Amino acid sequence: MTRRSDIGAAVIGSGFIGTVHIEALRRIGVRLVGLLESSPELGARRAAELGIPRAYASLDELLADPDVAVVHVTSPNELHHPQAKAILAAGRHVVCEKPLALTSAQSGELVALAAAAGLVNAVNFNLRWYPLNQHVAAMVAAGGLGEIRYITGRYFQDWLLHDTDWNWRLEGDQGGALRAVGDIGSHWLDLTSFLTGLHVEEVFADLATFIPVRRKPAGPVQTFSTDRAAETVPVEIHTEDAASLLLRFAGGARGSVVISQVSPGRKNSLAYEIDGSTAAAAWDSESPDALWIGHRDEPNQQLLRNPGLMNAAGAAAARLPGGHVEGFADTFAAVFTAVYADVAAGRPSEHPRYATFAAGHEEMLIGDAVLESSRTGTWVKVQKESPA
Repeated sequence: MTRRSDIGAAVIGSGFIGTVHIEALRRIGVRLVGLLESSPELGARRAAELGIPRAYASLDELLADPDVAVVHVTSPNELHHPQAKAILAAGRHVVCEKPLALTSAQSGELVALAAAAGLVNAVNFNLRWYPLNQHVAAMVAAGGLGEIRYITGRYFQDWLLHDTDWNWRLEGDQGGALRAVGDIGSHWLDLTSFLTGLHVEEVFADLATFIPVRRKPAGPVQTFSTDRAAETVPVEIHTEDAASLLLRFAGGARGSVVISQVSPGRKNSLAYEIDGSTAAAAWDSESPDALWIGHRDEPNQQLLRNPGLMNAAGAAAARLPGGHVEGFADTFAAVFTAVYADVAAGRPSEHPRYATFAAGHEEMLIGDAVLESSRTGTWVKVQKESPA
C-alpha cells in the first residue's frame, strides 16, 4: 500500500484554517508540495513563510502538477463548488472545508461527481474526531445510552459581538444565505448525527440578526481578528447572528440547539447532551478532554480522555496519553489520518467515519429547511434531494 509520505498534497488558502491543514498534514507525514493563494504575490510570500516548496499562480497550474494527488480546499465559501468540481474533473482526491457549497444544488452536483469519479472526498467536519466524540459514537452504537430520546445543545462564539467586527462570512454572496447556522451550526448538526446515527428530518427555526448594520473595514481582515479598523463603511447585514432550532430526528427523537456568534465570553463552545432511556452523555468543546455520563440510579461519572479507559474507537482517535490535553488542531491530524488511509488505498472505504461530500450535502439540505422554516414560521421537512 502507498505510504503517506509518498502522497503529494496541495492546499488552497493559508489563512487561519488553511494553516491548520498545513500543520496537520506535516504532522501525519503527508508530502506537502504546493500552495495556491488569492494572488501569485501572496502565494509566493506565504509559501516562503510556511516552508512550502511551490506557490502556484492558478488552479490550472496546481492541477497540472503531477505530484499533486490530493487538494485541500480552504478558500472562501463561494469558491468551494467551482474549485472542488475542477479538482474532481482533474482526477484528484479532495478535502473541502465546510460548507461544501453555497447551495444544495451545487453540493448535490459535487456528491454525484465524486461518486462517478470514485475519488476520496471529505468535508472537514473535524469535531467528530475529538477522541471522546469517537468514544461516544461507539458507546451509543453499542446501546450504552439505551434508546436515544432527546438531543440538545448549543454552539456559542463571541467573535462577531461588536458592530465593528467583520469577516467575509457576513456577506451572503461570499459566505452563503446562512451564516451562524451554516458556519458553526453545521458542525453541531453533523456531530450529533454522527454520534447518534440519527438524521434530522424536520426543523422549526427562528433566526435573528441583532446587528443589522456593521462597519466594514476599508482593508483586509483575518478571521477571528479583534482589531478595529480606523476607516470603515456601513454595510447592511442580511445573515443571522444567532438561531434557535427545534429538531425532529428519524425514529422519533427530539432535539433543540441554539447557535450564536454574539455570545460574550464564549470563544468556541460547542456543547451537546444526548439523553437516552438508560443514560446520558454531555460534552463541551471548550473542555474537550472531559465527558459527563449521567445516570438515574447510580452516581454520575466524568470520563477524562485516556486511551486506556476509552473504548476502541476513542482510543484509536487519541494522539496523546491521558493527562495531555488534546485540542482543536489534534482533530485535524486524526481526521486526515483516516482520509489518507483511503487515499493510500486509492478509493473511499465503504463506511468512512470522516464526513464525505454526502454528509456535507445533507447539511446544505438542512440549511434549506432552516431558511424556509424561518421564512414561513412553520415546521419544514428536510428534503432528500435538492429542489429543482
